[in-house]
Amino acid sequence: MVDLSVNLAGLIFQSPVAMASGNAGYGIEYQAVSGFSNRDIGAVFLKGTTLEPKLGNKAERVMESPCGLLNSIGLQNPGAKEVIAKYLPQLDLSESQFIINVSGSSIEEYAEVVRLFDQTDLPAIEVNISCPNVKKGGAAFGNDPDMAARVVEACRASTTKPLIVKLSPNQTDIAEGARRVIEAGADVLSAINTLMGMQIDIHTGKPTLGNNQGGLSGPAIKPVALLKVHQIYQVAKLHNVPIIGLGGISCASDVIEFMMAGASMVAIGTAIARDPLLVKKINKDLVKYMKQHNLQKISDLTGKLELNTNTVLCG
Repeated sequence: MVDLSVNLAGLIFQSPVAMASGNAGYGIEYQAVSGFSNRDIGAVFLKGTTLEPKLGNKAERVMESPCGLLNSIGLQNPGAKEVIAKYLPQLDLSESQFIINVSGSSIEEYAEVVRLFDQTDLPAIEVNISCPNVKKGGAAFGNDPDMAARVVEACRASTTKPLIVKLSPNQTDIAEGARRVIEAGADVLSAINTLMGMQIDIHTGKPTLGNNQGGLSGPAIKPVALLKVHQIYQVAKLHNVPIIGLGGISCASDVIEFMMAGASMVAIGTAIARDPLLVKKINKDLVKYMKQHNLQKISDLTGKLELNTNTVLCG
């Protein structure tokens, strides 16, 4: 009998495959799909939530791109208090691990949103540090190790729940960024968030997205995400901090690659939007792979990457 469960920061996940924040909504939207069950999902990362309601960015917000998707939703959400009062009571917490994703435009907002969700029954909190700091000209918190650490320190002081910190790939040294947020109190790392990109309409000469730029997700970013997870793992393993890998995952072999690179678990976003039953299929394929390779626990795959020797560091 193979074991697909994983333990991250004391939390048990029935599958190593989660639904990434954004695509999962508030955990109730996909339940209308025939054959879908949250019990097949290791964790459901709920939609990014801020302190006050946000209308999000102007249209267009989502555009297809070769091997990927560009999105510029702008964190549209009803605000933390509304989520707690209206959406959380609709969740059956016995079905899966439901984890809120929080965002903010200031350190103080991050701390307050985390404090509000600390008072709920949700098991953990994911912190999206890729948001713009309005007090610093709009620069993303996650691209500055000092600011990222300050956000995590404030969040850590506002909750006793496990903190999952979602790292931005749009920073100079993601391994150093990982080290700083671990020292600031992160229990788990999540990587990577979307890469920033643009698409231009050649007939109008304008960007196709209303916000001009957006986050690129999907298979196009998988090679970048794999490398980033490998780089982060070199730091995280020294502190026994697990990693949730994401970026272009759409099949069991993708999951296995991320785990070999250092992830203890993965999250899928774009591919689930195309196939809501994908996680159930991946779970079956993972079991098949494990039996073929005489593996008892899926966790045994984490960090099994063996690098080639005598390699040249430049491209």
